Parts: sequence; structure tokens; C-alpha cells
Amino acid sequence: MTARLADVIAALEAAYPPALAQAWDAVGLVCGDPADKVSSVLVAIDPVPATVDEALDGGAQLLLTHHPLLLRGVHGIGADTPKGALVHRLVRGGAALFTAHTNADAADPGVSDALAAALGLVVEGPLEPAPEAPLDKIVTFIPVGPAITAVHDALAAAGAGAIGDYSHCSFATAGTGQFKPLPGAHPTIGEVGKLERVAETKLEMVLPRGKRAAVVAALRAAHPYEEPAFDVLELADLPSTRGLGRIGTLPAPEPLHAFADRVAAALPATAWGVRAAGDPDRAVRRVAVCGGAGDSALGAAVAAGVDAYLTADLRHHPASEHLLAGQMNPATPALVDVAHWASEWPWCAQAADILRTALGGSVEVRVSTLRTDPWTVGRTQPIGRTQPTERTPQ
Repeated sequence: MTARLADVIAALEAAYPPALAQAWDAVGLVCGDPADKVSSVLVAIDPVPATVDEALDGGAQLLLTHHPLLLRGVHGIGADTPKGALVHRLVRGGAALFTAHTNADAADPGVSDALAAALGLVVEGPLEPAPEAPLDKIVTFIPVGPAITAVHDALAAAGAGAIGDYSHCSFATAGTGQFKPLPGAHPTIGEVGKLERVAETKLEMVLPRGKRAAVVAALRAAHPYEEPAFDVLELADLPSTRGLGRIGTLPAPEPLHAFADRVAAALPATAWGVRAAGDPDRAVRRVAVCGGAGDSALGAAVAAGVDAYLTADLRHHPASEHLLAGQMNPATPALVDVAHWASEWPWCAQAADILRTALGGSVEVRVSTLRTDPWTVGRTQPIGRTQPTERTPQ
């Protein structure tokens, strides 16, 4: 049972569209030939020596990771560099490397959906919705006859009328057009100086705003009239189910300390553990989560009116300022901080299920259980056991 690497990539890009990635990100195929056969895939968070070894030792032809190997621009991938060595090892072992990073963060479902599901949250929607691609609608008026098909096909070829998995989408209504050619005109229908009434079809099609110029040019080229009448309308922005983070609700309220226990039980153990900031007895029901580093979304969590915000890599100053603001606003959410790797690891199972479904079982898909969190030692110091003391400089 095999598939082409190109088929696997198509399934991944359908689930995690590259267009959702941040401009600074590096997603997609890092190494590998799309024409190669794939019978086994390993899914992991990090492309590190341990997961590369696991992929090759297990006979995988593709290592799918969340984190990029080559996030910043490089001028070479020599085998005498740590990252270059991994690329060479994968190529020599006949395995490809593919990354779904911020596009998987923003997708629906995405990284934060997997995190929410692991915690037992019922998701309401994204914490920071990503805007849908802006759309226009073009409306034109065509004399009844063969020109209708010609104009319709030209607009579709230029990018109009595409909705989801459908093309050539349009709506047509019958009506009567009226015009009077003036001196200098060369009318397709009618005579100069004579008022003309023509049976016409009103044709409406949506289009991505970025293709506006191409669609208008196609209309002018295909329309039989010397001066075709048309309108271009900018459609209102639509709510999106994609974006950073997720907001969800627990089955029932529970105190913050119990929610921290829930998080610890749901995510893989790390040296970082689980930390919470706020009243331990505060009731938590509505929660915002963001897989990975999410202190940039603190403001969105406050605006969402949640009881707690769970993410990774919370820095001291944003967290401290957040708690200070909470002294004036009791509705300010409590904070729960976990290890970056642990917050994203549930995504591996999501990505694996997407591939299994899309490829119909033709490829074996495994999830790495190796702990690739960089922190390896953790110690808990009981609060109050040893208070800091002032030391006199020597």
C-alpha cells in the first residue's frame, strides 16, 4: 500500500492551506521528490535527530513536523552543520520532510482545536479570527445569444465563479437593456442616433479581490459590446472559523487549581510542568487556548471575557502586567502556562487522522511519542520554604 508524496502533500495542504501561514514562516516541502512513493509517515512536533532517527529506523518515507527545520534563510545546508546534517541524513535515507506550522495554527481544525479537545473543551470559535479572503462580485449585461456562454467562460477562466470545490458559479436573470449610440460609436447592435432596446441577460459572479483586474480585462475582451456595462461590488467581510487560538467551554465550572490538574493530566509531562496565575479557587468554565507561544494574544483573551487563558511561553512582564490589570478588573482571566512542545503535541494525532482519512488507509501513519521538549530537568521549590534574602555586596 503506497501513495505518491504529491498525494500526501495535497492532503496536507487541503487541511492546512499554505496561504494561512504567516509571511515570515517557512512551511511546505523541505526535501523530497513529490513523485516518490510513500508507504509510511511519521508525525512529530520537532525535526530533530531523535525524530529523524525514529522516522528512518521505522521505514518512514516522510517525516511530517509542526516546527520548521529551516525557519530563517540559509545560504547552504552542508552536512557539517547541525541542520544540514539532518537534511542529508533524510535524503540519504530516502525520506522527505514536510512542515505545517503557522498554517496549521490558523487552520480549522488546527493546533488549538487539538489542544482544546485534549482538555475536554467544546469549541465556540477562534480567539483571533483570520479574515476570509476578500471577495468582489462582478455584474454584467450580455445580449441574449452565444455571447452569454463566451463571456461566462472567459470570466471563469480569469478566476471568477470559483466557490469551494465548484467552478463556473453564476446567477443569471433576464431583462431589457437600453442604449443610444452617439456619433463616433461603432455599435454591435443598433444604429448611431437611434434608441435601442435589447433582450439581455444579467450575469453575476463572485471573484477573489486580487483577481479583479484580470476578470475585468477578460470581460472587456469577451463581451460583444463596444462599451460593456458592468458593476464591480466589494462584498462585506465574512466571519471566519480560522485563526489563532480557540475559545471553548468546560462541561461544568471548576476551580482554577482543578483546571490546572486537568491540564496536567491531559498533556504529556514535561520538566516545565503546568503553572497557573490567579486565585486558585476562581471558577473556570469558559477558556481560551493557544497552542505554542501565545502571549501576543493576551489582549484578545481579555476582550473575549474568558475565565482562563492557556498557552505556552508566557513571559514575566506581560503576565505580571496582566495580573496587575486584574486587580482593577476582576473579570481579567487567570493564566495557565505550559511547555511549548506539550501544548502542540495533540496536533500530531489530528494531522495523522487527516492523512489516514484522506489517503484511505493506503499509507501507514504513526505519531512520535518521543519527548522533544528542550527542557530536561525540572525542580519544584515549595513556596514559602525559602524566602529570598537581601545580600550585602562584598
